[in-house]
Amino acid sequence: MNIKIVDSPKTKHLRSEDYNFDFDKKTGFFARWGKDYNDDPQAGLPEIADIEITTKCTGPGGKLCKFCYKANTPNGANMTLETYKKILEKLPKSVTQIAFGADANCTMNPDIFEIMRVTKEAGIVPNITVAEISDEVADELVKYCGAVAVSRYEDKNLCYDSIKRLTDRGMTQINIHQMISKETFNQTLETIADSKTDPRLDKLNAIVFLSLKTKGRGEIGFRQLSKEEFTELTNLCLESNTPFGFDSCGAHKFLNAIEGFEESKRKALEMSVEPCESSLFSIYIDTFGKFYPCSFSPNTDVWGDTGIDVVSCNDFIKDVWFHERTKAFRKTLLDGNRNCPIYRI
Repeated sequence: MNIKIVDSPKTKHLRSEDYNFDFDKKTGFFARWGKDYNDDPQAGLPEIADIEITTKCTGPGGKLCKFCYKANTPNGANMTLETYKKILEKLPKSVTQIAFGADANCTMNPDIFEIMRVTKEAGIVPNITVAEISDEVADELVKYCGAVAVSRYEDKNLCYDSIKRLTDRGMTQINIHQMISKETFNQTLETIADSKTDPRLDKLNAIVFLSLKTKGRGEIGFRQLSKEEFTELTNLCLESNTPFGFDSCGAHKFLNAIEGFEESKRKALEMSVEPCESSLFSIYIDTFGKFYPCSFSPNTDVWGDTGIDVVSCNDFIKDVWFHERTKAFRKTLLDGNRNCPIYRI
């Protein structure tokens, strides 16, 4: 594949015969196409990296999250700055953003903001998900991040106060991450209502619905929403003009929810949908520098128990992206129409 990448302080562009993209580093706007604008490539190169820099967490308000799929505790591990720099050097130039996996308070890894600094210096936009942050942490996130997601848990004030700390400092790409399940359905309805009435959310960008994956602490006590319940949330947001989105895991549920819409409206909404992109356009690297298709795939039947070492690889594209295990997962995903091959979503 003959590829040309043009990287500037504000944008990144990739061009080849059948795989192209444009990325705006400030707004987050991203467009991908194939041979022409009507061609949608099924796979390309890593565009987004999900990198876990700590598995230590005390949880929001000092309470461990009941549905944390990583089952993190204060007794986890940190990725070192040295390891991160080695990984950063190995990543292909096609990577536009790195989503950091950290703790609820964004304090457990002492190198976290230096990690963000070298990332931004390399021309890659740092993003992160948090749950409860201080003014001091907000100052740092505003300095380095393109976008921040704040997870909603039982005490909504921890989430809403954290959002206001960020928007008061001028950040515009701030989303709420709301895990959706039967057990959190009423909480989700409350979050949608609060987005219209709570002044702390006046400058919120959107609510992003995260589909339940039965892994870690989310394996017990939580059940997926039915098609009818997911459709109810979708219709509520559309009818109330509530800005919303969803993770790629929920893409097919959204497509099912809008299948009865008038054609022009349905086609317009479908343009915003990206089903699972693990091993197609995105990657996950754990705290120890091991590659997996996504953060939900370690220790599963489809992928296995071990990752592919990124730190010691000679060529990421050849040794990791086109590793036989990665290609096998990619084929399974595409053969299944990009439905998750691991979990029932």
